[in-house]
This record gives sequence, C-alpha cells and structure tokens, in this order.
Amino acid sequence: MHERVWLVMPTYNEAENINRIIPAVHAALEQVAPGDHRVLIVDDNSPDGTGALADALATEFDCVEVLHRLEKAGLGKAYTAGFTRALAAGAELVMEMDADFSHDPAHLPALVAAAEEADLVIGSRYVPGGGTRNWGMLRRLISRGGGLYARTILGIDVRDLTGGYKCIHRRVLERIDLESVRADGYGFQIEVTYRAIQAGFRVREVPIIFTDRRAGSSKMSWRIAAEAFLLVPKMRRTHPPSLTRS
Repeated sequence: MHERVWLVMPTYNEAENINRIIPAVHAALEQVAPGDHRVLIVDDNSPDGTGALADALATEFDCVEVLHRLEKAGLGKAYTAGFTRALAAGAELVMEMDADFSHDPAHLPALVAAAEEADLVIGSRYVPGGGTRNWGMLRRLISRGGGLYARTILGIDVRDLTGGYKCIHRRVLERIDLESVRADGYGFQIEVTYRAIQAGFRVREVPIIFTDRRAGSSKMSWRIAAEAFLLVPKMRRTHPPSLTRS
C-alpha cells in the first residue's frame, strides 16, 4: 500500500519532544487521511538518543518510519533525503514541520485541505489570522525583515517565505530538481517556494500560530540567517522569472 500523505520531520536532539509530537501528529492526520498517511522521522544521529526513541515509536505506530543519517549535515539535506524517500514510496502529498511543537499539529488538516486547490501550501505566520507567540522583539524584526528582503529581491508575493510548515504536491517536488537545492535552514524554505512559483505552480498561505519551543534548544543560528541573506540574490540570478516561468 502506498500512503498518500507523508509528513517529513527532521530531528536533532529532540528527545524531550519526540514522544509527545508523534501521537499528536498521528491524531491530526487521522482526521484528513485516516489510514493513508506516514510520518517519516529523519534523525541526524542525535547524541541525546532521539533516534532510539523514534525507533521505539515506529514499533508502536504503524504509520511511523525512521530514516537514520550518519551526522548532522543540515536541515536542507535532511528534508531532501526525506522528500526523496517519500516520493520513492509513492507519496502524493509531502508535508514538513518542526518536531518541537513550534508548529502546532492541529494545523495539519487545514494544510491538507488547502492542497486541494493549491500545489504548495505554506502555514503562514504573516497572513490574517496567523502570528507568533513567545518571541522577543529582535527575533520578530529578523523574521519580518528577512521575509521582506527575500520578497523584494525575488519579486514574489508570499508573506512567509521562511516558513517551514508546508504541504507540497508530488508534481512540485518532481519538477523543481530537489538534488540541486543547496540552501539550508531559512534558505532552503525560500528556495523551494521560489522554484515552485517560477515553475508556474500555485502557492497558497494558510494562517498558523507559531509558538517558540518550550523544550530542547533552538537550531536557529546567525550562520543560517546569513546564509539565507547571501543566497537570495543568487537564487534570482540562477532562476530569473523570464527564463523559468512556464
């Protein structure tokens, strides 16, 4: 049997969250794809034992699968590995979300529903009804400013370009040449959405509330933010609208 909906969830040192997030995700997906979903945990050899906990969850939940990677090699590569596995298994919708409850599993049904009319759906903090909780002023400014910068350089009207809560149709991932996406972190999220738009796919944003993690440590760093800042102009040069839009 090929499950229609796959959720790819990268993990690195998420031992404090993994045992709670998987039951919540499973319950949410049962609402929209009962018996027709799979959760792929992509663990980067977490030293805190997340991988072993994920293996135990895979024995408890039939829908859970674990992909173990040898080392922490970046969020973008983890997603690429997960997406590739999902496509090979016949997934029609591929979702992505964080494992730390910053992305509320309760929003999963809305993303799947929106995919009936869109090729790529983004859980957006910056459309009406969306927002953030427990963020300081500096992080709000960095996030808003980074989004405005990317929208301006790339010339596209997506409010939450750096958002990592997505639902993507198979046809999009097959078209955008995943293996050539080199960006990581924020940059990966921007590049996937930009390439989808430039290929002529429909993108829709649905509101979510993003809540800063309560357990574990954030993987965000200045290096990831700087990488995105530097890569955005390169994305525009490499995939100019006049050459890539279909």
